Amino acid sequence: MYVILVYDIGEKRVGKMLKHCRKYLNWIQNSVFEGEITEIKLKELLAGARKIMNEEADSIIIFKSRDQKWLDKEIVGVERMTTDNFL
Repeated sequence: MYVILVYDIGEKRVGKMLKHCRKYLNWIQNSVFEGEITEIKLKELLAGARKIMNEEADSIIIFKSRDQKWLDKEIVGVERMTTDNFL
């Protein structure tokens, strides 16, 4: 499946969450990630994220799609370089 993950995490935890999410998805903008991921890997990502975040103060939003081709993506300004850009 293709996902877009957005988080709003307390400042002290942002670095840990960034590092954790980059293991699974492409970092496209501050607190925003996208990419193909299996259901099992997504559950793994979320389990690790729950250990980092304070669920009473922080949040993660995940948009899911069966395939990236079902999304229209428009970039205004500079696109952040991802590992996909080097392939």
